[in-house]
Amino acid sequence: MAETLSKNSVAITIDDLSLEVSPTTSILEAARKLGISLPTLCHKEGSRPDGNCRACVVEIKGERALAPSCNRLVSEGIVIYTKSERVDRSRNTILELLAVESNLLSKDIIKTSTDELSVWLDVYDIEPSAALSGAIQTLQPIDTTHPGFSFDPNRCINCDRCVRACQEEQVNGVISIKGRGSYSQVIFGLDSSVTESPCVGCGECVQACPTEALIETRHQSADQSTDSICPYCGVGCALTYKTRDGKIFEVDGRNGPANKGRLCVKGRFGFDYANHERRLTKPLVRKENAPKDVSILNRSDVSSFDYSGLFREATWEEALQIASNGFNQIKGQYGSSSLAGFGSAKGSNEEAYLFQKLIRTGFGTNNVDHCTRLCHASSVAALLECVGSGAVSNQVQDVQYADVALLIGCNPTVNHPVAATWMKNAVNRGTQLIVADPRNTEIGQFAELQLLIKPGSDIALINGMLHTVITENLFDQAFVDARTEGFEGFKSHIGDFSPEKMGPLCGIPAEQIRKAARLYATADRAMIFWGMGVSQHTHGTDNVRALIALAGLTGNFGTRGTGLHPLRGQNNVQGASDAGLIPMMYPNYQPVSDTASQNFFETLWGTQLDPEPGLTVVEIMHAILDPQTAHERIRGLYIMGENPAMSDPNLNHSRLALSSLEHLVVQDIFMTETALLADVVLPSSAWPEKTGTVTNTDRTVQLGHNAIPCPGEARPDLWIIQQIASGVGLKWDYSAGQHGVQSVFEEMTSAMGEDYRGITWGRLEKQGAVTYPCRSPTENGQEVVFIDQFPTDSGRLKLVPTAYRGPSEEISPDFPFRLITGRVLEHWHTGTMTRRSRTLDTLIPEPLIAVSGADAEILDISDGEFVTLKSRQGQLMARVEISEMVCQGTVFLPFAFNEAAANLLTSDKLDPRGKIPEFKHTPVSLNKQSDARDHLRLSELTTR
Repeated sequence: MAETLSKNSVAITIDDLSLEVSPTTSILEAARKLGISLPTLCHKEGSRPDGNCRACVVEIKGERALAPSCNRLVSEGIVIYTKSERVDRSRNTILELLAVESNLLSKDIIKTSTDELSVWLDVYDIEPSAALSGAIQTLQPIDTTHPGFSFDPNRCINCDRCVRACQEEQVNGVISIKGRGSYSQVIFGLDSSVTESPCVGCGECVQACPTEALIETRHQSADQSTDSICPYCGVGCALTYKTRDGKIFEVDGRNGPANKGRLCVKGRFGFDYANHERRLTKPLVRKENAPKDVSILNRSDVSSFDYSGLFREATWEEALQIASNGFNQIKGQYGSSSLAGFGSAKGSNEEAYLFQKLIRTGFGTNNVDHCTRLCHASSVAALLECVGSGAVSNQVQDVQYADVALLIGCNPTVNHPVAATWMKNAVNRGTQLIVADPRNTEIGQFAELQLLIKPGSDIALINGMLHTVITENLFDQAFVDARTEGFEGFKSHIGDFSPEKMGPLCGIPAEQIRKAARLYATADRAMIFWGMGVSQHTHGTDNVRALIALAGLTGNFGTRGTGLHPLRGQNNVQGASDAGLIPMMYPNYQPVSDTASQNFFETLWGTQLDPEPGLTVVEIMHAILDPQTAHERIRGLYIMGENPAMSDPNLNHSRLALSSLEHLVVQDIFMTETALLADVVLPSSAWPEKTGTVTNTDRTVQLGHNAIPCPGEARPDLWIIQQIASGVGLKWDYSAGQHGVQSVFEEMTSAMGEDYRGITWGRLEKQGAVTYPCRSPTENGQEVVFIDQFPTDSGRLKLVPTAYRGPSEEISPDFPFRLITGRVLEHWHTGTMTRRSRTLDTLIPEPLIAVSGADAEILDISDGEFVTLKSRQGQLMARVEISEMVCQGTVFLPFAFNEAAANLLTSDKLDPRGKIPEFKHTPVSLNKQSDARDHLRLSELTTR
């Protein structure tokens, strides 16, 4: 047998079999190419080989000592034996000693264990001798402090896998080894319990462990494994659900393009929400005598509230008829523009496509939107304007090729943890980070230059950098001449934004602004990553225009390690936007106002379409209560998988709007705050119950399979959308089950142009993932785009000058603090899923307001005390956490907790272009609440 990999190859022999491989191949890898299995207990694919367990030893002809195959490279003519008397004797002795060290002392224990060591002991029929079994040391206590996994030091064999997983893959620096020789021992932190250490609960150590020293709390043997995608952030980690009797018990990271087997605490331990006892399992209809009282949302027990007094159970036939009839009556009486729909970025591409098609063809309006309006709408607006595409130019892992990466307004260790691991890996290989953020984030610890800017001042910092780039001639003249437009006007404009002028506005000294500009501009390859700290402002579009200009002026496009990457929020916010779940664009960002686009979709869908752009999320809320003269009042709303009663700004206004609707249909997996205000509630499918595609922040389309059935009478979202469509008069013909998903996928991709032509259902079933643009089934997707030109009318990047505009609301003596809202590592979005995960909710059970030590001292506030936050929009109460992450004058509050719903405080003023609200800067007052009791729930003190 022979395999030629390249001209630069070597010929080797393993167990009398010939092979040609690259000289960088290990003996272990070469043996596996021939189908030869060797025991590996310290080695794990994807991590650095260590060679310390010696279980994988082989004999090499002409050499005196046996060699560990995992970290020994091949060489020309080498002759290797994986089976010989010496190999067998050494391997069996090593495995026997490791069995004793791991307390595997009998055949019965070995056969009932499923860890790697037990499997190899069983393969080689090894049982420790009585003499060795008597050498067992005193048992040590098991650490069960973490709700997701336990650590049993008595099963540890000191293979070092967990240390490498923590230190070198995730780069969390928590696990290490203390002691030497037989006294060596794995420890967390400074030899503390897991929960007292800085452990972030990613579970990479658990997945790496070859024994049951580190093991999931819910571990049990599974009867089925199903490949899918993580349902949380936009990184799009591939994973495998392990199920038994229709329930998920464990999740393993899978070797997907975005994660290479890695996961975070949410992806690994946040799966049990799907089996939660509070899942909706029957259709519900509001009782006639049950008013829509928004005060219910201020209850302390809203997540466990007994809603039987508000709703009655109904059959699917009745619930669907009531839902559809309500929309038909409103449309017949008031017209199509009185209806609207909110789709979901937590569902599949197929669901997003079909949902927007329903709203446009069944309701007859473009009033359809989803949560991109609340996260990256301003980014997409600026990208479409300046470079002609709303997607990223380069993928996250391209950071490993960058000399410099600018991270601005993002906190990837919390919001995109696996993406953060690639950034930390890159730093360890020499990439320099510039981190600009109002908070002292974890990723800032890895920065070459950290800039703690004032909240809402991003544009001042970026313009100061742009001024430096131009005035110091640091721009790429050749790239500017060949691939940009508007340079002379931009150059003239930026002259007014010197670092000396911008420094006081953003809180960064002028020389630090220049240093950042020089570091970025003089790098051979530089990337820019940003998050919602840049986009969630009334000037968010300007922020992104300036970042695009920074990359364009320095020629950082078209190669590995360059370009722009807005880190997308939810797991399918990119795909939902691509599929047309936005009010001004059809699928693939084709404007609804463009005649050619309208004609195309009218032909495809067989109906006349509205040529006017629809209303966005926040505009729809305004149109419910206070419609503008150009728009009809919104009277009916169909919401799938979104929770605007928690996620929208100025919640007092949004909740009043939702409660004022004549007809509200909510399709979800739990009785959310929004569903409590509905007329009809339709129980739908959680992500592990779906088959479909999602598109991650890297533009990679991935296929996930359903691992468990829907509970009770809950039904797949795709089926429910089609039933509503039928109820409003649409004659769709999609088959059922997976074939129905496939038929929707094929229609969707047919509408999305040549960039999706090479992405077929069959290819995804075979490969699992394909990146777009992919214009042929025989070519790989393009991981780097804008190589030769930009998809603008001119083919050039448009340089758009931006002026400094501060936040829409400034601090004042009445509201002297700046509130920033955001996420915490353990929770996601409005908490609908994560707060119903036992592990995640145990780790972070309540909201905390982060306050600087200096402010706490001035206000005489201690850790754990209650304070009241008040803005111009509302007020709430929560406990204080004195934190080094926030600067003086700034406070931070996560928005996943109903008990202290952060958006009661935020303003609904919008970016004029992106129509996104300003979540990242809200003036607030902060006062100590001296009469609060520890057990008092925060939402009971929320005022309307």
